[in-house]
Amino acid sequence: MSISRRKFLETSALASASLMVPQFLKGFEQKKIINKNNKILIVVQLSGGNDGLNTIIPYRNDLYYKNRQDIGINKDKVISLNDEIGLNPSLKGLKQLYDSGNLSIINGVGYPHPNRSHFRSMDIWHSGSAENEFINTGWIGRYLDIADVDLNVHNTLALETDDTLSLALKGEFKKAIAVKDINQFHNAASTSFFRKLASHSNEHQEKLAGYLYKTLGEIKSAADYIYDQSKIYTTLQTYPNTQLGKQCKTVGSLIMANTETKIYYVSHGGYDTHNAQNARQDKLLQDLDESLSALVSDLKHNNRFEDVLIMTFSEFGRRVSQNASKGTDHGTASNLFFISGSLKKPGIYNSIPNLNDLDEGDLKYEIDFKQAYATILDKWLQTSSTEILNKKFTHLDFI
Repeated sequence: MSISRRKFLETSALASASLMVPQFLKGFEQKKIINKNNKILIVVQLSGGNDGLNTIIPYRNDLYYKNRQDIGINKDKVISLNDEIGLNPSLKGLKQLYDSGNLSIINGVGYPHPNRSHFRSMDIWHSGSAENEFINTGWIGRYLDIADVDLNVHNTLALETDDTLSLALKGEFKKAIAVKDINQFHNAASTSFFRKLASHSNEHQEKLAGYLYKTLGEIKSAADYIYDQSKIYTTLQTYPNTQLGKQCKTVGSLIMANTETKIYYVSHGGYDTHNAQNARQDKLLQDLDESLSALVSDLKHNNRFEDVLIMTFSEFGRRVSQNASKGTDHGTASNLFFISGSLKKPGIYNSIPNLNDLDEGDLKYEIDFKQAYATILDKWLQTSSTEILNKKFTHLDFI
C-alpha cells in the first residue's frame, strides 16, 4: 500500500503521542522484571506552584500572620489538625481522610539550590534530576524502560489524562500514553485510513516506515483497549463536574475495570497566585478536595483503596511574605499529600519549616523530593529506585 507525504505527516502527528520506540532501536534495551503486584500509583500535579503555607497553615505562629497581613487564613476558619497547624478551610474532605488514617502530610519538601522558574523546576521534578543536571527522560518514563513487557500487553502501563505527554512519563525507550478524551482518542484511531495503515505494520522493512506502521499498530491496540475497559465499570459515585473531577472519574473507572495501567498522571492547573490569591486558591483546593474525595469513596466502595497510592505535588511553593497584590511570588519548599488505605505513618509526617530560619525570605527544604520517589519506586512499585534515579536515596516510612 502506498502512502502520500501528506498522509504520512498527518498520521505521524497521532503517532507522536504514542508509547513505544520501534523494534529496530530496542536491541540494546535491557528488560527487567517488575513485581506483578496490584499496586497503583496516581500522581496529581498542582501546576503553577501551590502555596503550601496557606494549605497547611501554622495558625499559632505570629510570624505567619505578620508576613501575611491580608492573605493569612483566620484562625477561626482553619481546620485544626493539632495545636499548631491546620488545613485550609477548603479541604474538608481531606480532614476526614486525615481522621481515618488515610492521609500523610509531608512538609518542607524541595531540593538543594531551588530554581524559581516554572519550567526548569518542573523539569527537575519530572526528571528526578539534581538542580544542575539536564535529563530528557522522566522518572516514571525510566520505570517504563525497565518494566516487564508482560505487564504491558496493550502498551498502557502508564497513562496521563491529558492531550500532551509530560516529561515525567517519557523514557529513553518507552513512553506512557496521553489520553484526555477516551472516546475521541478511540474514534481517531478507528478511521478506515488509520486501520489500513495499522494492518500493514508487518509489511514494511524500511526503518522509518517500519517505525510508523509499528507505532500505529500500538496506538490502535491501546485505543481499543482503553475504550473497551472504560465501558466495563459505571460508577454510582458523584464526581465534581470539573476538569479535575472528570479526570478522577476516568481514572476510577479504569482502576475498577482492572486495567493493566499501574500509574495514572493527572494535572490540575492555576496555582500561580501572584494576585488575589485567597479566592483563587480556595476554589482550586476545593476542587482538588472534592475530586479526590469522590475518587477515594469510589475506591473504598469497590475494595481497591488499599491498592492505590495518591500523591500530590507542585513544582515549588510560594514566598513567605505576601506581595503588594495580595498574592505570593515563586518560592521554594512546599508539602506533599499521600492518600491511601495502606499508609504506615499517616497524619503529619514532620513539622513545617521554621519561619524564624528562612533563606532570603524563602522556606528551607528539609526533605528531598527524590526521597519520596525512591520510596514509591522501591516500596510501592517494587522496582529499583537506584537504577531509575541514578543514586541511592534514604527512604521515607509513610508506606
